[in-house]
Amino acid sequence: MKTLEMNTVTVGKYVDTAHVQNITNNYKKERWIQNSEKIGKEDSLSVWWSVAELEQFLQNAKTHGADGVKFYFGAYDKDHAPCAEYEDRQTLVMVGTKKKQTGSGVKNKDIYFNTDKGSSILAYNMGQMCPPFCGQDNTVDPDGGSIYID
Repeated sequence: MKTLEMNTVTVGKYVDTAHVQNITNNYKKERWIQNSEKIGKEDSLSVWWSVAELEQFLQNAKTHGADGVKFYFGAYDKDHAPCAEYEDRQTLVMVGTKKKQTGSGVKNKDIYFNTDKGSSILAYNMGQMCPPFCGQDNTVDPDGGSIYID
């Protein structure tokens, strides 16, 4: 029997401040303004999770055989928003994935696992969104909450 070995592939890279500013400014001009007008309030610009949460999710994903994570864009409706302030705003959901060889090539497939209630996707959501929760005064921090480390 022939075994197919799939090596880990690095698809991302570290980027600099100018890159981050460019893509976030493009997003604000090309998407965020229209989204905010459509929902009648400022849409979210970021989602935050603690390092501990991320490590826990990654460990859980590895336990279920994941070799990657997809970040899906989403938007809360009134029935699924964890709080009223999140309603209609966009969010991110992390989903554990595993590479699978298919007839059309290698695909990163979402992982599902069995629970007492049936099959469930391996996913993590409901981070702290900004807006609406950007700082102590609930406004967007002009310097992005940045900390400079020497």
